[in-house]
Amino acid sequence: MTWRIHFSDPHGSMEAGRNAPFIICVWHNRLAYAMYAYRDSIKPISERRLAAMVSASKDGAFLVEILRSFDIEPVRGSTSRRGRQALLELSRQMKAGLHLAITPDGPRGPCYEIQDGILSLAQVTGLPIIPLGCSAKRKLRFKSWDRFQVPLPFSRCDVIYGELLRVPRKMAAEERDEIRDELKRRLEAISPE
Repeated sequence: MTWRIHFSDPHGSMEAGRNAPFIICVWHNRLAYAMYAYRDSIKPISERRLAAMVSASKDGAFLVEILRSFDIEPVRGSTSRRGRQALLELSRQMKAGLHLAITPDGPRGPCYEIQDGILSLAQVTGLPIIPLGCSAKRKLRFKSWDRFQVPLPFSRCDVIYGELLRVPRKMAAEERDEIRDELKRRLEAISPE
């Protein structure tokens, strides 16, 4: 409640996604910022709810309750457990008009490495990806695989909507690697350590 959150959208990505669902992509260690971005910016602008992929692990069960308190619809699954079912459920949520959210390096890392889940989700749904960058100078960093971040009280938090990225429904392995590298570059550009 004490964080001072500042939003910026230098590429007009939120405006482009105002009238249709999109996929929010945020590094796993910045989930705390992302929930506030949804509540205070994404939902008021687009008037759409959000469905987010959550690990099917015990840790994911804890996160489910937190997401629900932010009016986010959790969908259980990950690249290692229930991945295909989660993609189908997220597709149904998209058809119901919800935005989608996924952490491209979750649920187990490695940190800051784009896994296949987000690219597959974009291919299946045809939705554009909006990278979400988040940072705070004053924060706690946990000793977890992702070095999870929580801003300290009264911190200024900067949330930046990156340049929208579209993923073709069909692509060769080389093109997939190029898109993966481009998404990583866009996230790194707006998510300083």
